[in-house]
Amino acid sequence: MLGELVGQKRAARLEGRLSDAATAYSAERYPEARSILAAIVSEVPDLPEARELHGLTLYRLGRWRDAARELEAFVELAGGSTEQHPVLMDSRRALGQYGKVDVLWEELRSASPSAALVTEGRIVAAGARADRGDLAGAIALLGKGFRFPKRPSEHHLRRAYSLADLYERSGDLPQARTLFAQVARAEPGFLDAAERAVGG
Repeated sequence: MLGELVGQKRAARLEGRLSDAATAYSAERYPEARSILAAIVSEVPDLPEARELHGLTLYRLGRWRDAARELEAFVELAGGSTEQHPVLMDSRRALGQYGKVDVLWEELRSASPSAALVTEGRIVAAGARADRGDLAGAIALLGKGFRFPKRPSEHHLRRAYSLADLYERSGDLPQARTLFAQVARAEPGFLDAAERAVGG
């Protein structure tokens, strides 16, 4: 696709720069990645991979509005992909744009791309409800159909931890500590679950 946009010769150089940006991003050198990607996006604004990585980089830098702009461009260029919806939702949540969070959550839930991706979106959507003071609604959304599995994956642990946090904030300490303990047993070093399981 890049060759069609800029020609084969230029495409080879840009692919190299895109690879450099991906390496910088993976190494958490976000300012370096942003610098490289801004130049690529400026030259080739219709390249979905560049807009996606630029958006993720801006998100890591806490530049929510810019991240949302880039990720929305990625969604459009990638034919409505929901792959980065959780990050886009979290950017909108950070901006207090809860209506947009709700719309994106519905899109993600309807597309149902993968359990891990939907879980990430569910965590953000529940957090957005909690931000608005609706802890009961947040717990209902995050707890719906959830059972702690015998062999939990990362997304199960993240969901259980987030749900435990919501229970704790709502004042249901027994339920919160039970969930924190389950997370800590499954993955002893998972955040501060072990401490919170005993009320630390």
